[in-house]
Amino acid sequence: MNPDFSINLVFACMVAAIGAGFQHGYNTGVVNAPQNVIEKWMSDVSQERHGMPPDKNDITFLFSLAVSIYCAGGIVGGLLTSTFAIHIGRRGGLFVNNLFALIAAAMMGLSKMAGSFELLIAGRCFSGLNSGLNSGLAGMYLVEVSPRSMRGALGSMYQLIITISILVSQILGSQSIFGTDDLWPVLFGLTGIMALAQMLFLPCCPETPKHIFNKGNKERAQKSLKWLRKREDVSAEMSEIQTEAEQEKSIGKASFQQFIQNPSLRKPLIIAIVIMIAQQLSGINAVIYYSTQIFQKAGMSQQEAQLATMIMGTVNIIMTVISVFLVEIAGRKTLLLIGFGLMFIVTALLAVLLEFIQYDFASYMCVALVVLFIVCFATGPGSIPWFLVAELFGQDARPLAASISIGCNWTANFLVGLFFLPLQELIGPKVFIIFAVLQLIFTIFIFFKVPETKNKSLDEVLKYFK
Repeated sequence: MNPDFSINLVFACMVAAIGAGFQHGYNTGVVNAPQNVIEKWMSDVSQERHGMPPDKNDITFLFSLAVSIYCAGGIVGGLLTSTFAIHIGRRGGLFVNNLFALIAAAMMGLSKMAGSFELLIAGRCFSGLNSGLNSGLAGMYLVEVSPRSMRGALGSMYQLIITISILVSQILGSQSIFGTDDLWPVLFGLTGIMALAQMLFLPCCPETPKHIFNKGNKERAQKSLKWLRKREDVSAEMSEIQTEAEQEKSIGKASFQQFIQNPSLRKPLIIAIVIMIAQQLSGINAVIYYSTQIFQKAGMSQQEAQLATMIMGTVNIIMTVISVFLVEIAGRKTLLLIGFGLMFIVTALLAVLLEFIQYDFASYMCVALVVLFIVCFATGPGSIPWFLVAELFGQDARPLAASISIGCNWTANFLVGLFFLPLQELIGPKVFIIFAVLQLIFTIFIFFKVPETKNKSLDEVLKYFK
């Protein structure tokens, strides 16, 4: 067993990953299953207000706004990561961020009672703000409390919780549980429970030793590290933290201007931005959107297709669990190359076979390719970007780098949501050709530009950019 492994470390990582990842995943998937129910409610509210049935396009717009405003909130949250991480701390930022989740849960949970779809939309915006902050703060916390040999495995926990909570939201949103006319507000309000749970347990976990040390409190940083490692002798790791801090002083204060002018900061920032954008432009959302339609074309009923989509979510979870172990064996760069490289092949085949989906052989092949795509995504592109950003930078530069790259991630997410459906209506299955080309570009970029960070110290990573 790894000598740095301890029950305290696992507890701290679970509190951070589960509390933050659940909000991100659950709020991403929660609107899908009860879409028809919510659109009907919006239509009823509009008719009650104006005394006449609303235009169907208006209701479609309102629902689309409720979906997309989550990403808009995520962009703002991502950009605020630096402010929260520096001034409140990683743990402190996660704690305060739960207030946005509670506000969101209250707004969405009470929207039906208040007869206000504006309240639901505003609540979705706050939940996006919460998720945007979580995606930056949780990644930093997990990397900074983890020993070097476990950074990848523990950093992958965030994506694992996202995949689990997306599946949970799909199950709870089914008509047999909360996806009904009366109970859908409960579905949206449930996130408040997880926010309260994290607020209860976070005070039991320490702030990250690196953040404390950066604030000038060496003694408290050492105490935090001793708690996390559950041993008294942490001198070697404290020495490493001190060396890292000294190296950062030689680079200079991490400002936006420094990120542009200093190659040691500019190069890793470009890599961080590209990897974050690549995760969203990989086509994962398009494949998930098409999956139910592909399953139905393969001869499944609507109910069977929805069940198959849930099974696909389960496959995503299983592969993400496997990637938690693979990332410390194969490395980050290898898994990213395998993931994006295979997704390119799978997506190109999908683009061709979807043109012949009326034939049995093509429809069954498409089902297999959809599942294979999920496997490829979960292998590396799904989880690695969330913690790779933190591995590319030192203490001082990490918060601003996370803010910029995660803001780009949420912006790409928003743009995919905005343009995918119009593109799909315009060119049909050929939309996958666009994603295949992007995946090929990202694969080439990763091969030539992305360094391997597995088990590397900051000094070793920085040398790559000099």
